[in-house]
Amino acid sequence: MSNRKIRILLAKPGLDGHDRGAKVLARCFRDAGFEVIYTGCHQTSEQIASIAIQEDVDLVGLSCLSGAHKYLFPEVTKLLKEKGAGDITVIGGGIIPEQDMPALYEAGFKAIFTPGVKMDAIVDWINTNVKPEA
Repeated sequence: MSNRKIRILLAKPGLDGHDRGAKVLARCFRDAGFEVIYTGCHQTSEQIASIAIQEDVDLVGLSCLSGAHKYLFPEVTKLLKEKGAGDITVIGGGIIPEQDMPALYEAGFKAIFTPGVKMDAIVDWINTNVKPEA
């Protein structure tokens, strides 16, 4: 068992410039004892996958409010798999219609968190489902 903290990459793919929620999550995760890297807005799927690998993260959290999640989110999981990092847990959040969720789970997402979910519930999910690599 590793004593290393869980490392989380938070990213805003595409042209979505609404990042208040991601910043709030970053602070919440830091306060919960996780190491957090926040990429900021306007990241490409390639940039996100590359940063996740370079930073040796345990979890990637993607946030999208623009509606582009159906393309951008699965592209990140696809690139992680292609780069040999398909073991990194990927979760999503934002304005994700319920009818879009099955395709995201099929693409490899482990959880989707929509507005109104309590921060503690996300932290608990991470602590239960993500273990840091040694």
